[in-house]
Amino acid sequence: MRFLLNAHDPIVHGVSPCSPAPLVNPSCCSTGGPCRARYPRDGISTQGCASCRRRYPDGDSVGLPSLPTLLVFLSLCLLPVWPAVADLGARFVVGFAQDTLDNDWRLAQVDELKRRMAAHPEIEFLVTDGRGSTAQQIQDIEDLISLDVDVLVTSPRDSRAMTPVLSRAYQRGTPVVLLTRRILTDDYTTFIGADDRAIASDAAEYMVRQMNGTGTILMLQGVPTATTAIDRTEAFLDATADYPDIRVITKVGNYLRADAAAAVEELIFQGWRFDAIYAQSDSMVQGALLALEKAAIDPEPLVIVGIDYISEAREAIRAGKQDASFVYPTCSESAARAILAILEGREVPRRITPPSIMVTRDNVDTVEPIF
Repeated sequence: MRFLLNAHDPIVHGVSPCSPAPLVNPSCCSTGGPCRARYPRDGISTQGCASCRRRYPDGDSVGLPSLPTLLVFLSLCLLPVWPAVADLGARFVVGFAQDTLDNDWRLAQVDELKRRMAAHPEIEFLVTDGRGSTAQQIQDIEDLISLDVDVLVTSPRDSRAMTPVLSRAYQRGTPVVLLTRRILTDDYTTFIGADDRAIASDAAEYMVRQMNGTGTILMLQGVPTATTAIDRTEAFLDATADYPDIRVITKVGNYLRADAAAAVEELIFQGWRFDAIYAQSDSMVQGALLALEKAAIDPEPLVIVGIDYISEAREAIRAGKQDASFVYPTCSESAARAILAILEGREVPRRITPPSIMVTRDNVDTVEPIF
């Protein structure tokens, strides 16, 4: 039996950029018109016309503002700018349009890729923060395309809504690297991500065994429009469908602690009872544990399984508050290798699948968390 309880739309945080400011030399654009730069909060999204970003054979760029100009501009805006790797003499530009930096896993993904790109001074690495908004992430991708980036990296929040813009980028010749989330067409260079369906199926089988084939499972779903959540939901429901005494109820947690905590708190308030929690990320496990603690409910009798295997999951497993987690790499290492191969003109696989294993008390001390 399957239930979907009040599946609210994901909370969308808008971006409030400071007003565009003219550069010191407004006529620097090779078209003769002014070039503008806009910097949203928490991230760098350097926007300008494609002409200003056109690189010449010797590797130089024209029309770029000076570093002192950028620093003055940012200080005047008083915005907490999240730094990316920037080198005005770089020969290549790689842009990463991230879904959100409010999620610790997504932030770790960006940090690791930024660190790996920093080892290559020939690469300028730009990062944007979609703030959990599909519309903003689409705009960020369009901005990066306008900069004529050499490689476009992204983790699409909404597979359907973001397919058109990514297809256009790929069809115009921009290599597209998809991290952990797919789109609806084959218009991309490579997709890098663990096998979400296999993980979800294994999680279901493990939980059913632990529950002796009977009971109610609360499924905390990630972002419903992301292919990770879609696959982790469908495969889990398919696996549990073979057990008539297993009931699954679903609440959306958007991969966020706060949203998961609120969802579990609401269920408890409404009088729902469950024997297990399947959270599609360990961050949501942490939110669920907070809600259980607030309601004075002991988590140990529950079967609780998460995905990612972060440090907090390791500690929860050690403490008996979580039964298992599935390692889900950030895929930044694989992404860095793919980016370098693309820039060097080498072929990359269409599908790269980093391995995942289940972590329980039996191996928690031998498997290192992803962060």
